[in-house]
Amino acid sequence: MEIHRQRPREEFPMSSKSISRLIIFAVIGFVLFLILTSTTFLTIKPGEKGVIFKRFTGGLDKDHIYDEGFHVIAPWNNMYIYDVRVKEAFEKMEVLSKNGLNIKIELSYRYYPEADKIGYLHEKVGKNYPEYIIKPEIRSSTREVIGKYLPEELYSTKREAIQDEIFTQTSNALKEKYIVLDAVLIREVSLPQTLKNAIENKLKQEQESLEYEYRLDKERKEAERRIIEAEAKAKANNILNQSLTDKILRDKGIEATIKLSESPNSKTIIIGSGKDGMPLILGN
Repeated sequence: MEIHRQRPREEFPMSSKSISRLIIFAVIGFVLFLILTSTTFLTIKPGEKGVIFKRFTGGLDKDHIYDEGFHVIAPWNNMYIYDVRVKEAFEKMEVLSKNGLNIKIELSYRYYPEADKIGYLHEKVGKNYPEYIIKPEIRSSTREVIGKYLPEELYSTKREAIQDEIFTQTSNALKEKYIVLDAVLIREVSLPQTLKNAIENKLKQEQESLEYEYRLDKERKEAERRIIEAEAKAKANNILNQSLTDKILRDKGIEATIKLSESPNSKTIIIGSGKDGMPLILGN
């Protein structure tokens, strides 16, 4: 009986060429995975809006705005995401007043892009619009407006009006760029110390003058009130004197005499015919 032995299966070692191909395929697959996960699947966060650039089908789609949430786009397209919440920025600058004095001023301003116009904003300016558009407009408007006022007006009386004027002028300019200016606030005004002291002294004198005028006006009104009161009393007495005849006075005297005679107090009554024909009553 012949016994046939089965030969062991020969194992062929993987060639270096095959290993290289596997490594290349793995790297390509990993890169594709990164591309797909970073550009195809996108999440727009709360307070953000997106506008898409279609590389092969029309370019920037300015009128289609993507809202917050999960989105899937073709990997060859780009999504540009804008924060449309209200943001605040600060600006320090030196400006010249109407009389040529140098004034240091600090502003704060709030702004946000028009959510449904971010496509047009991206086409004209881009995501750096605060640096390219808002800051230059704020600085230009501030210089122009403050140049029409004196330092004491900025320091005290006209501060709010100046603030509103800067806001209006800047806001009108930014509307053309699809940006909304929410507010402009003058936070601090720094003047030379000598000028500051002079303004404060002037304001103090004006305040004292106003107080003095107030006291004079008060005294003047009080004097007028007393004159009116005296005139009213004189007029009333005159009317009363004209209405009191001798007969009325005798009737009043009789009534008073009767009431006195009826009182329980001890008294002496002298009846006689005097000038007015009235009796004399002598009490205790």
